[in-house]
Amino acid sequence: MLSRRTLTFAIALVVLAVPLTCAGNLGLGIVAGEPTGLCLKTWVGENAALDAVAGWSVGEGGWLYLHADYLRHRYDLDPDEFDGRVSYYFGIGFRLLAHDDRDSRFGIRVPVGLDYIFKDSRFDVFVEVAPTLDLVSETELDWSGGIGVRFWF
Repeated sequence: MLSRRTLTFAIALVVLAVPLTCAGNLGLGIVAGEPTGLCLKTWVGENAALDAVAGWSVGEGGWLYLHADYLRHRYDLDPDEFDGRVSYYFGIGFRLLAHDDRDSRFGIRVPVGLDYIFKDSRFDVFVEVAPTLDLVSETELDWSGGIGVRFWF
């Protein structure tokens, strides 16, 4: 039988591999906050993207954090005010928070954020908050959020 860590590692690989199989650009970066870790993002349409994070949670003794989201971007902000491209986004996804010392949690996330893509550059920065409704091991409302930077390949 697989250990909890082996199973969690396998799930992390699958979650992080999903964006790699999608058509479009690939952004790889870091995010700091809750969680802190590595992030991937790929565009699957003009205004749609898939996003995934694998990292560690600093809250409540968490040791592994994973999330994957489907995001819709809007570009309604005044483009003359910025040198780059600014969007706000919202979406839906899931979160897995695995613990060694207590029950793991799995839930639904609803991320909302801002993304700034620098003009003539391969970098973007983002800030995000996401209310989360944990469904397993207990039903509980939680929050996550962070700030990050990505390099686009």
